Amino acid sequence: MRKNTSETLFAGLLCVILSFSSINTVFSACIDEAQPAVNWANCDLSGIDMKNKNLVNAVFTGGIFNNADFSGAKLDNADFNFAKLENARFDGARMPNTRLVAVKAKGASFRETLLSNSRLSRSDFNHAVFTGIKAHNSNFYQARLESANFSDARLYKANFEDADLNHADFSRAKLNFSIFSGASIVNADFNNADLTKALLDHTDCQGTNFTKANLSKASFREASLEDAIFTEAVLSDTTWSNFKRCRASSIGVCE
Repeated sequence: MRKNTSETLFAGLLCVILSFSSINTVFSACIDEAQPAVNWANCDLSGIDMKNKNLVNAVFTGGIFNNADFSGAKLDNADFNFAKLENARFDGARMPNTRLVAVKAKGASFRETLLSNSRLSRSDFNHAVFTGIKAHNSNFYQARLESANFSDARLYKANFEDADLNHADFSRAKLNFSIFSGASIVNADFNNADLTKALLDHTDCQGTNFTKANLSKASFREASLEDAIFTEAVLSDTTWSNFKRCRASSIGVCE
């Protein structure tokens, strides 16, 4: 009987020690110094100041970083999947090959940020600011980007397939070879944008502004173009919603 009691007490004490050890390990990880490959997964570091820090290969998966400031930081290959980043700032940050899948980043700012080859699919970027970003080969598949600002952005071969881009601003953006198939771009602004060879098949373009946009060899197969504006738009060899190929001389109207 005594032996059983001793064993029970020892087992209980061991569980308590292990519990405290586990808590301390998690706590210690969240207060680790900012450095390359730091692991802040599942940490709540809302409002943290990470300006100009070197956080290459860092892990932020599932963490809470609302209102955090990563401006000018080096975030190459960082993992933000499933993180909360509402109103966070990444202005001027370096973020190639970064993973931002399924994040909640409403109102976040990415002004002049490098996001080439990054994955941003299925995320909430409503009202986010991406002005002047360099995001070649970036993936925004099924992202929510309502009223997002991409003016002056460079987005060669970017993927916006099935994304919500209603009221988004792409004025003067470089979108050569980009994919918008199945996306909703209702009342979006592509004024003076370069959409050469872009795919806009099956898109909802109701009320979309393409004034002075370059749509040479772009494709609108089965797209909804009701009330869309093409004033002075270049429609050279553009494929229209009814599969008609516009003449090379077409400006403003598919002829």
